[in-house]
Amino acid sequence: MDNTGRSLISLEGLDKKDILWLLDQAALFEAQPNRKILDGKIVATLFFEPSTRTRLSFETAVNRLGGRVIGFSDAATTSSTKGETLKDTIMMVSNYADLIIMRHYLEGAAKYASEVSPVPIINAGDGANQHPSQTMLDLYSMRKTQGRLDNLNICLVGDLKYGRTVHSMLTAMRFFNPTFHFISPDELKMPEEYKEYCCINGIKFEEHSILDHETIAQADILYMTRVQKERFTDLMEYERVKDSFILKNSMLEGTKDNLRIMHPLPRVNEISQDVDSNPKAYFFQQAKNGLFVREALICNALNLL
Repeated sequence: MDNTGRSLISLEGLDKKDILWLLDQAALFEAQPNRKILDGKIVATLFFEPSTRTRLSFETAVNRLGGRVIGFSDAATTSSTKGETLKDTIMMVSNYADLIIMRHYLEGAAKYASEVSPVPIINAGDGANQHPSQTMLDLYSMRKTQGRLDNLNICLVGDLKYGRTVHSMLTAMRFFNPTFHFISPDELKMPEEYKEYCCINGIKFEEHSILDHETIAQADILYMTRVQKERFTDLMEYERVKDSFILKNSMLEGTKDNLRIMHPLPRVNEISQDVDSNPKAYFFQQAKNGLFVREALICNALNLL
């Protein structure tokens, strides 16, 4: 792993073998999700930022594996409102738990936590930076629906500037020879640092400013993202771009049979409701896959695999 102990902060420290092994472990958990591997273990979920799927799937994973969960889903109820530092919070909680799963609004907060914590940390999202467990479930979903990870044509649509899920995906997919299509308004383009990362790692990409049928028609994966209001300091800018790309069912006519539509959720209006009944829609199954992947990540962090 890329941090002290078996913390998972980003996927940068994993090689291709590590990633495939974790995906194989997730498949075993899908076949048998209820076990007692975590009997006697306590996992803390510290969510300084709102979450539904990530927090509930991590907590469900702990419960299905026989462990106990402590923590909070609203930082306003904690001593951080009294001025307690992140370091002190981590040191305090590590007295009570064997593993800490943390989401924080500041980029780099998870890495910092891993450097001061005596127990492993799993990054459940740090600002607009990384979201490694989401990327692992995305890879699991891709491999499950496509039968492979190699040589996929992937469209990333929407908020590519602040979207930590798409940033993490670039890191993980560097081993699998993808072709990316970055589709976004100019205000939300993929940051230069990530495009440079693609160039350094030989990842092919094209940039587009419109979501057109020609581009969708070539895709194996169409990965939609929400324009994240909470990341904007200028609300007028948000209003300008929030409805830039809306996927409608009619736009899927003539696309490849193997195309699957993914989304890290929550969605607002970037995927029309009429897409839900299309067999190519996969975002709810994708969220379910998160349970099995997070079971594997938790057990790996605790050295139980």
